[in-house]
Amino acid sequence: MKTILLGAAALLALAAPAAAADMQPRTYTKAPAYTPPQVIYNWTGFYIGGHVGGAFAGDNTFQSSDARFMGGVQGGFDYQFAPNWVVGIEAQYSWLPTNNNGATFPLGTQVTSNTDQLGSVTGRLGYTWGPALLYAKGGYAWRNGGLGVNVAGVPQTFTATGNSKDGYTVGAGLEYMFAPNWSAKAEYQYYNFGSTTITSGPADVVGVRGRDDEHTVKVGVNYRFGWGGPSASRY
Repeated sequence: MKTILLGAAALLALAAPAAAADMQPRTYTKAPAYTPPQVIYNWTGFYIGGHVGGAFAGDNTFQSSDARFMGGVQGGFDYQFAPNWVVGIEAQYSWLPTNNNGATFPLGTQVTSNTDQLGSVTGRLGYTWGPALLYAKGGYAWRNGGLGVNVAGVPQTFTATGNSKDGYTVGAGLEYMFAPNWSAKAEYQYYNFGSTTITSGPADVVGVRGRDDEHTVKVGVNYRFGWGGPSASRY
């Protein structure tokens, strides 16, 4: 038995250096650097919001071109594709105070154009990079209001052609996602409702023709609803 134990011990002594030689030295591996999650901006979805700004008459034949305050609401839907293009549709309503600063003619007749509401339904096409969206828009426009004719403050009977409530609008703007589900925009929009010609009334205004248009600038905020599942996540 002693001989067997001595033989086993000798074999272990010979095998230990060989096993140690076969073991590779342990190498140190540096932990990978932390990479923050990628921010994904997706403009697809519905939105609602509000805006404030100013309106300026494009033609002062019948109204003052002084700036008037405007405020209102908007809502719409956008779809992002290909992958940096955005197409959408938007409805917008704006309120303006009545403009009593009309134009006075040689015999003292005053004509006022009292557009106090503007609306539009437009298509939008834009290009996005990250949180920013640069876009153009255009489509149908509507207004509420009309002409008034008076002499020394006394309303006068008159007739006119044109003076349409329906027209078109074009514009452009920049929108920016500044927080989850929230975006802010700055926008220029032009409204055109044709022209108006006074065909009867006080002598100094008969035959006078003026354009019915408005230039507007506004800033606004939109709340954007998530749509389309996880791919619509923005942050």
